Amino acid sequence: MKLSKAISISLILVFMSLSVKSAVENNPSNLDKKDILYVMTNVANWQIDNFHLVKHPAQDWTNAALYIGMMEWAKIANDQKYLDWLYAIGNQFEWQPFNRLYHADDISISQMFLEMYTLRTEDSRRYRILGPTQARLDYVIAHPSSGSLLLNYDDPQTLERWSWCDALFMAPPVYTKMARILKDDKYLAFMDKEFKVTYHFLFDKDANLFYRDHRYFPELTLEKNGEKIFWGRGNGWVMGGLVAILKDLPKDSKYSAFYKELYLAMASVIPNYQDEAGLWHASLLDPTSFPHPETSSSSFFCYALAAGINMGLLDRKTYTPIVTKAWEALVNMVNSEGKLGWVQPIGQDPKEVTSEMTEVYGVGAFLLAGTEIFKLID
Repeated sequence: MKLSKAISISLILVFMSLSVKSAVENNPSNLDKKDILYVMTNVANWQIDNFHLVKHPAQDWTNAALYIGMMEWAKIANDQKYLDWLYAIGNQFEWQPFNRLYHADDISISQMFLEMYTLRTEDSRRYRILGPTQARLDYVIAHPSSGSLLLNYDDPQTLERWSWCDALFMAPPVYTKMARILKDDKYLAFMDKEFKVTYHFLFDKDANLFYRDHRYFPELTLEKNGEKIFWGRGNGWVMGGLVAILKDLPKDSKYSAFYKELYLAMASVIPNYQDEAGLWHASLLDPTSFPHPETSSSSFFCYALAAGINMGLLDRKTYTPIVTKAWEALVNMVNSEGKLGWVQPIGQDPKEVTSEMTEVYGVGAFLLAGTEIFKLID
């Protein structure tokens, strides 16, 4: 590394240390359940209080990721207001997924809807929650798209398949949740078929990581250091999706082995890219070009690995230090008001981040991570 670059990175680390000092003072990072609940309450409340400033459509995937995290937080929070907030959003839109019939992003909000359906056991009209998502899935299964996996944003048909790795967080868990609720294997069969098409297309078996989409295959482009481009958040999306699938699949399901093996393959390499502070960067293989940590990918990895411990898939002794170090570092990225910083904006490849950058999907991932850390701590 050139001296000037080493000095530059050192200055960045000093700046980051100063920028999070007030956050550390106001958000205790001790691995104590009270401290975990404290910081999660701050983050959840800050996001709800500032939700009117969010410019994304309420049913968009960005907000869907927030709702998914908020739902898991609501299950452990000692406050009904979080479930009430989520219910009001779903009710406002009559529990309809977003607009595009085949697009994985537009069905992602149904993960929250179906969890709400599961919780409202005493609601005699809860079929209203289930119906719109079931109708969407049934139509897609009966009329599958023949779109290409060669993603092209100018060709909507290439967005009808799961042609980018983020989609594996957005859509597959909806199908597994519906299968669990209705006890109908057709949802699992469709999900499994489509997931494996994407897996065979985008998964690098040497690296045990996913390319974001075909445009990032190594024969087309590489990182500045000559390494393959494996986007942090993209792989975080996939691991988050795998956790959701594994939680809903029966252990004796004929589909379970593949998703467990894929999860374990990714979990075996993700710790290799954790930095000394405990976080991950926008580029997994070229962190020097993206020296700031990135909190949405870090939150997803913390969540997925902690969930793996809690599900008995990962060795507790090996992985607990990894996830607790990640959680303590993530807490340091929350300011005194409860705002999570260092979140990469919407994108499809590694980009630089700053302390002021936040996004609803990053908050959703942080809340997911916190709920699993909370369950992990005795």
